[in-house]
Amino acid sequence: MTKLVLAIDDDKYVHHIIEESLAGFCKLIHAKNGEEGLRQAIKYNPDIILLDVEMPGKSGYEVCTELKSLEQTKETPVMFLSAKSELPERVKGYNSGAADYIVKPFNGEELMARIRVLYQYRQHSIKLKSDVERAQITAELAMTDSGDMGRIMRYVGQSYHAHDVKSLSTYFFEFFRPFNLDVVIAYWHQEVGIFCSDEGAVCPLEQELLEKHRNANRFVDFSSRTIINYPKVSILIKNMPLDDAALYGRYKDLFPHILEVTNAKVQDMEVNERALSQAHSVGNAFAELSTKMYDNSDARELAVTKLAVQLAEIRKTIEQKPELKYNQELVFHLEQLEQTQSEFSSLNEELAFIKYQLNHIIESRNELVVSLSKIANPEHTQEVTSQTDIELF
Repeated sequence: MTKLVLAIDDDKYVHHIIEESLAGFCKLIHAKNGEEGLRQAIKYNPDIILLDVEMPGKSGYEVCTELKSLEQTKETPVMFLSAKSELPERVKGYNSGAADYIVKPFNGEELMARIRVLYQYRQHSIKLKSDVERAQITAELAMTDSGDMGRIMRYVGQSYHAHDVKSLSTYFFEFFRPFNLDVVIAYWHQEVGIFCSDEGAVCPLEQELLEKHRNANRFVDFSSRTIINYPKVSILIKNMPLDDAALYGRYKDLFPHILEVTNAKVQDMEVNERALSQAHSVGNAFAELSTKMYDNSDARELAVTKLAVQLAEIRKTIEQKPELKYNQELVFHLEQLEQTQSEFSSLNEELAFIKYQLNHIIESRNELVVSLSKIANPEHTQEVTSQTDIELF
């Protein structure tokens, strides 16, 4: 299906650049100012809107705000085109409803890549819309549950059974649904950001904001949004009730408990993954050592056996020839070789014991790997009670 992109910019040259960059990639509609852009957006319902920030008449921020207020265009992803790259400008764009922000001048490949991401983001959002509606119904029912601490205790119990980011996110968003809050979570897992939303899709600008504020204060408030940071997890609440002091205070006291549990769980997952990786590395090293030892041991035993046969033949030859029997030098060397043979036999016995111990270590390591694997990837996850089917005492 051909993507339909609306470009709103007062600069003809920018329209020319966009036309050249996206030729054959999507179908373009052009608007030279905000008013025309709004009319075109309502008329054609494009998949993506490219929007200049500074234009005569309505600014890009004003146009974006108006687009997000209209039922027909509120879900359409908007990407700002601007010469300003500072974070406050990006935050202003995000606050007006944009999903991405690209700095002029841009190259065609970057623009195409970002449009592709936004298109996938919108398609994913459309696909999951029915799921979100069902989740909202569930949230309304869940609001009848009693007490914030009851929700926290349920989440603690549920998180115990989560062994990966996906299952942990399921319980995490289940906790937040009764509050009617739109939340994006970022797991800083193994120092890599993993972004999740209850709607399934996280827009590029939301990811960028979480990354930029990762090392900021515990609470970061802007517009109607709040970011809460912990070492291994951050959340962006997109509709925080900042104008309701009582409700905001309640949430500010409540949510850190959930994030502390989540933070500890991510740390625990990392420890298990590192332990499993180290167990595999140690096991592979022992397996390689064992293989080499067995190969060398077999060769050594064969050499000792061969030496014994050769010494027996020499001893027999000496017994059969009296003139050799009284050759003291020959007899001395023969005795030395027999002593060496005895030492080799003793060494082989010690190596056999070492092989036995090595096999025992490898068996123990295999049991450890199996145990760690069950923790990291349980084959049969115990069914966990949801937020809506537990009765609190």
